Amino acid sequence: MFKYLGVDLHKKQFTVCWMDEIDEKKVKVEEYPVSSAGFKKFKGKLTGSMEVAVEATGNSGYFCEAVRSKVSKVVAINPMQFKVISTSVKKTDENDAVMIAKYLKMGLLPEVRQMDKGQRELRSLINTRDKLVKLRSCLKNKIHNILNENGIVSQREMFSSDVSLERVQQAEISDTAKFEIGVIVEQIRSLTKSIKDIEEKIKDTSNNMPGHKNLKSITGIGDLSAAIILNGIGDIKDFDDPKKLCAYVGMVPSVRNTGDTVSHGHITRRGNKILRTTLVQVALIAIKYNSYLRKFYERLKAKKGSGKAIIATARKVLEIVYNTLKNGWVFADFNNFVLE
Repeated sequence: MFKYLGVDLHKKQFTVCWMDEIDEKKVKVEEYPVSSAGFKKFKGKLTGSMEVAVEATGNSGYFCEAVRSKVSKVVAINPMQFKVISTSVKKTDENDAVMIAKYLKMGLLPEVRQMDKGQRELRSLINTRDKLVKLRSCLKNKIHNILNENGIVSQREMFSSDVSLERVQQAEISDTAKFEIGVIVEQIRSLTKSIKDIEEKIKDTSNNMPGHKNLKSITGIGDLSAAIILNGIGDIKDFDDPKKLCAYVGMVPSVRNTGDTVSHGHITRRGNKILRTTLVQVALIAIKYNSYLRKFYERLKAKKGSGKAIIATARKVLEIVYNTLKNGWVFADFNNFVLE
């Protein structure tokens, strides 16, 4: 009886290895198109006792969602940790599917946490906003360069509003440079509008998420940052304690153990980069108003410098976020740690 299914998923087709429950040499390999007809044919052969594993790729979320109700277990494989396929000498779709089924049967596949369709769509919106913000910053830097080349020292506030951008275009520079700045300013305005529209959509999408109200009661966390944090963390029940959440986010020091020597380096930076950046931004706001976090930051700043101090403070904020979500806290006055 076939029980373990290894799937090698591509954009146009996917290869499936059906492996016997007892004898792993008893396999059947089939190929299906990535289409409604292909999924329908594949799902028609599934039973409730089967287990399916597929490497996490761009369309693996849709695949997992499509088959989850038909089988007993669906595993999305972490490709960064499962190197058997990428380093395989015999690199064929059939061989990859067989290897996945084999390791699934042994229970040795490193899994990634799976998101539902709503979470994936919110993550996509957050990523798009991040790209647009970075592109806007890149264009602003280009204006800085043009002005500097023309002997004009530019300041950050020169690009902070529509009025200030209008003034930049009136600078006494050559016609060509003025034309170039005009084109860039037009793009910046368009990006600003698109970023604002995306932020509104993110807020509307996340307002009813469990934990949203709880996080917003923490000083420094608003609608947007609450959405990013909740989407980045997922189900808080997946983490036994704050340390495991910090490790998942990549905000713990890397450790090197050589012989009798143990050394700690920079944070691992594994996980969601946008989430880490958001936590740092939240920490920068929180230390202005919360005396506990400010004293924590100042004490570390004196010993290790501002860079390491703010990262450690962001990690402290993440620990507070963990306890807030885990315990269902809502702060009436966060700065004095007073709960509703």
